[in-house]
Amino acid sequence: MTTVTTASQHEAATARLRRPSGIRSLQLGETKVTYVPDGAVQLTPRGWLPDTTDEDWAARPEYLDDTGHLAAGIGGLLVEHGDRALLIDTGFGPQSFPAEPGHAIGAIRGGELLDNLAALGRGPEEIEAVAFTHLHIDHIGWAWHPAPGSDQPAFTRADYLVAEPEWSQRHLLEAHGTDKETLAALAPKVRTVADGQEIFPGVRVRFVPGHTPGHAAYVITSSGPGGRGGPGSGGQRLIAFGDALHSPVQIGRPEWSAAPDHDSVQSTDFRHRLVRELQEPDTIGFGIHFADVVFGRVRAEAGRAVWHPLDDDGA
Repeated sequence: MTTVTTASQHEAATARLRRPSGIRSLQLGETKVTYVPDGAVQLTPRGWLPDTTDEDWAARPEYLDDTGHLAAGIGGLLVEHGDRALLIDTGFGPQSFPAEPGHAIGAIRGGELLDNLAALGRGPEEIEAVAFTHLHIDHIGWAWHPAPGSDQPAFTRADYLVAEPEWSQRHLLEAHGTDKETLAALAPKVRTVADGQEIFPGVRVRFVPGHTPGHAAYVITSSGPGGRGGPGSGGQRLIAFGDALHSPVQIGRPEWSAAPDHDSVQSTDFRHRLVRELQEPDTIGFGIHFADVVFGRVRAEAGRAVWHPLDDDGA
């Protein structure tokens, strides 16, 4: 069956690349995953992806908003299994900063995550653990910022799960804005986790270093026949890959590293691996900064990988 894309459908798809996402949910067997927005950030295309050229962006205008920026959401991924709830990343927190000339990051704002959790029927006290992809400030905001009307962070009952190499090398993050005081505020609640460790029903840690020394992805599987999960099992898996990829444009160009990558060679290697893995059967990706196309599948088209938003995928 041939699918014909109308001009209005193309326009709608393009519009989604130019705005941050609202709340979006996906059911994986008995597990529900939901993107919970906290805010948004504008990224300067050549500043954030410094290996690109003006010609690269002239050929890809659909990725840039009306101000010429890459639009990126900031938030967390809520994982619910029965009455239990895990949150992956906690957004930027109740703060905002204007754009500064010459910086790779434009205007950035947060503050919506707790209200959006409430809209989903979840209070922060119900989150049993917060798992971090890494410790940059746009992923840990509500974990150290006091909640409104309190002198304590919002997730008072949650352990903070951090990849062991991320925590042991946390001093390297100070160059990217995560200062000693912020790390000290997290420390009493931090529990380090190992590569491959199951931290929640169907959720395992996957080390994907490069963006930071201990950057982690989280692989969430649903069960197929006989309780098996993952590709080819009759179930599905979702790879929440954090900042290993910042924009769907990198799916087709995984050699494009982000300016703040700790090790661009290592991050490029893992992006290539991720893009290949995302093309496997029954595999879904979650890109926390992927504009309004946070859930998607990757397909090969004309010799290059392409991100297909799940809503448009029919699956």
